[in-house]
Amino acid sequence: MSTKITPKQNYELTRQQIGYVDRRLATPEDYRRIGFKSGLEVHQQLATKEKLFCHCPCGVFQKNGDYDAEVIRHMRPAMSELGGYDGTALMEFKTRKNIIYRINNETACTYEVDDTPPFKINPEALEIALKISLLSKLNVVGEVHITRKQYLDGSIPTGFQRTAILGVNGHIQLRNKKVNLIQLSIEEDSCREIADVGHERWYKTDRLGMPLIETVTAPELVTPDELRETAEYIRFLNRSTGLVRTGMGAGREDVNVSCRGGSRVEIKGVAHNKWIPELSHNEAFRQWALLHIRKLLLERTKKEKWQVNHMELDPHEFKFTYLPLVECKEKQHKIIAINIPEFKGFLSHFTQPDQVFADEISQRLKVIACIEKPNMVHSEQEDLTISDHDFATIRTHLNTNNNDAQIIIWGPEEDMETAIETVVERCEMIFDGVPNETRKSFPDGTTIFERVLPGADRMYPDTDSCPIPLSNEYIEKLGKDLPQDISERIELLSKWAVPADAFHFILSKNIFPIIEEICERFKFDPKRVAIFFGHTYKNIVGKQKAHNDFNYRKLIGLFKFIREKGLHINIAKYLLPILFQHPSMEFNSMLTALKFKKRSLDELAAPIDFLAEKYRDIRKTDDKEEAANWIMGQLHKQAIGNIELRDLREIIDKRLQ
Repeated sequence: MSTKITPKQNYELTRQQIGYVDRRLATPEDYRRIGFKSGLEVHQQLATKEKLFCHCPCGVFQKNGDYDAEVIRHMRPAMSELGGYDGTALMEFKTRKNIIYRINNETACTYEVDDTPPFKINPEALEIALKISLLSKLNVVGEVHITRKQYLDGSIPTGFQRTAILGVNGHIQLRNKKVNLIQLSIEEDSCREIADVGHERWYKTDRLGMPLIETVTAPELVTPDELRETAEYIRFLNRSTGLVRTGMGAGREDVNVSCRGGSRVEIKGVAHNKWIPELSHNEAFRQWALLHIRKLLLERTKKEKWQVNHMELDPHEFKFTYLPLVECKEKQHKIIAINIPEFKGFLSHFTQPDQVFADEISQRLKVIACIEKPNMVHSEQEDLTISDHDFATIRTHLNTNNNDAQIIIWGPEEDMETAIETVVERCEMIFDGVPNETRKSFPDGTTIFERVLPGADRMYPDTDSCPIPLSNEYIEKLGKDLPQDISERIELLSKWAVPADAFHFILSKNIFPIIEEICERFKFDPKRVAIFFGHTYKNIVGKQKAHNDFNYRKLIGLFKFIREKGLHINIAKYLLPILFQHPSMEFNSMLTALKFKKRSLDELAAPIDFLAEKYRDIRKTDDKEEAANWIMGQLHKQAIGNIELRDLREIIDKRLQ
């Protein structure tokens, strides 16, 4: 590749070469072509009063500046019982981070900072988790063994998370396939990150230790939409118990994605299920792009012959105008130029929308070497921040070949060794294909490097916790009071002819039991009630904030009142906004506010002939349909709550014949 690289053209060319397609245009065949494969780890907070291994309250959250003390820690990896170190732990140790915890006395105690052994596991949390295990058709273990899982990113002050497997080998039933579940675990939640700048990372400990379950699916989901459907199903299943927390951060998904020839990459902490299709789509094609780079690289050279060289640049020798490089003089930072053999055309190679392979390197520099962006420039940038003359001089000093690429990095002297290692390591990884890693998600469907993917070496027994036997009698008792399967609820909604666009809201808000209770107690049509919740109630929830005293029981009271007063169900739509804002108001007062008057069908139909005459006086057309619409509009408000509107319309149509 001897011609000059035009970055934008190369980005578009390589995008086409790997066959990237926009997700909106992608077909199942596109995913078969690249061997899309994915699975989920669904995390869900449990609605308990206390944390999992101490008596601190759950669900009490603090603001960033609301804390009583700060604790600083430096994490070190621990060797597993098999004599190995976890790769993630070693990577985190290399970052030399100062981990700063902001502690509020109301939400944390000495257990959270590892100054006190754990209390016995929260029995309320264990019971909820076991119920969800049974609902997931999992085989519950006979004895609960608590283990430690290393977390050296600082999100847990102890450096490990206590976790225990409760059930294995279950399944859920989607519309068109059965998805196997590998396991369900109960574990303690981590801290919430406040900021991460340079060698310092801040956390607050209010969420730390809250009970959490993790449901793991088998890697057998073959399209992004199938992946989202599975995530939604598990979310609905968890919420159907009424025993889990809802709201931002209460439920999060780790999405594991690979393509044919790629590796398992974990997209960490996806907060919204609607992001999953775009994220998984782009990740699979990112791996496909990396494999394309690997193929091209192996055509040029072999790994054992590949050798990177670098040199320090004297800022006085070059006329740098790019501000970060100019500031290196004042800050006394080092500037390093690195030659990457046979990499010409790869730094501007497409990886995901608006990202190229050079971004993969820059992201690792930020995370591992702790050099804040901007942290590098390279020879294939669209807008060169270094002059052609300076780049030519650098190439001469590095003794480069025509097919090489160059990267320039800068930062504190103490970070440069790690930074150089990071650049070389990421480029070297391409010889082997796709590295196992954890990535952070963004709303636009792209991801960035977060850390090396943890391995099995980070798990070991917790010697502070005794095994917990689970008797058959206890498990059988828990299994007697479980909600319906989500698949059964979906089947019933379909049987009632409820529009499919109402399903998601009804299931995500766990409204189905309310619908059933209303229909069974007051004998209303299930379709009408479900549409009321799936459309009318959903609409008002999206536009207004409910009064603090409003709850679903108020809605049950509304339908009870409608039945007892002999009103038509269509008045519920007009009473709802009043109830939403004034849940303590008497229902009769709500009717008064609507100026409602009880009328029979005959009373409502009496003015039809008069209105027909009036319309003939003002009409602009002889169209009977328009006349009927006008008369219906005059009587509509009076009919609400008294009769079925279609019955009134039939009478009007007959009178106009």
